[in-house]
Amino acid sequence: MKFGFISSFGTIDQHVALARESEAHGWDGFFTWDAINLDGEWAMPVYDPFAVLAAVAAVTERIALGAMVFAVPRHRPWELAQRALTVDRLSGGRLVLPVGVGVTDDRGFTSVPGQATGLKERAALLDETLEWLERSWSGEEFEFRGEQISTGPFRFPERPVNGRIPVWPVGVWDAERPPTKNLQRTLRWDGIVPQLRGTADDLASEHITGLVEWLTEHRSDEAVGNRTAGRGDDRPFDVILQGKLSTDPAEAAEQAHIMADAGVTWWIESWWDPSNDSPESLLEKVRQGPPAT
Repeated sequence: MKFGFISSFGTIDQHVALARESEAHGWDGFFTWDAINLDGEWAMPVYDPFAVLAAVAAVTERIALGAMVFAVPRHRPWELAQRALTVDRLSGGRLVLPVGVGVTDDRGFTSVPGQATGLKERAALLDETLEWLERSWSGEEFEFRGEQISTGPFRFPERPVNGRIPVWPVGVWDAERPPTKNLQRTLRWDGIVPQLRGTADDLASEHITGLVEWLTEHRSDEAVGNRTAGRGDDRPFDVILQGKLSTDPAEAAEQAHIMADAGVTWWIESWWDPSNDSPESLLEKVRQGPPAT
């Protein structure tokens, strides 16, 4: 299992410094976040995630880079493609794309007339934008006709370093009523960032076990569609979990073993409480390094 860290608070210089420390102290990934303008306790400066990751790419060599998560429906597909390609090239192919529909308390949605704010509309826009993005990685000229997006000819002659950039959609899990359409979206791509339906609580190992069993059972069916689409069926598939491990090193290592045994491939350490967490506390946690496994 790999370990990442989210830089949830700080100035732009503090984000970049935390990324350097993450690499120096053995973490496998560094993640920022994607918002434009928030209210309340989150009324703080926020930065373009691709600009942050470009700066981080220039001062690191090994760690994966991403954001938890990119609010794809808020981005124009052609601009998203250009920004992602730029960071992918700067980092030597280390970019990953955790993606979701975005949160509508971001004024980037609510204060802009015509922005998609309904869940179904944002989900449809997410799917078409991801399709557009993948078409852009072919190196060939293409046009796109969808229900949400239609464009004339585009061509990005330089492909991503590894041919494509891993995409990790958010997927909602409910053991009693698995949301099939939502989960099938993740199977079309490279991983899942799971959330429990109807709650913001962290997933426990028993949730992950059931989710991984469902994904394994249905992934073989999706592989047929992937071969038809030319994606192949031998790509790795990641299960990416966010949360907070124990501050006790032995307990944290045991928690990590349990999650790995359940099928988690990435653990992302996430600290989001503005009343308790700070750039200084994040730096302290990063310097402790990931659990010894």
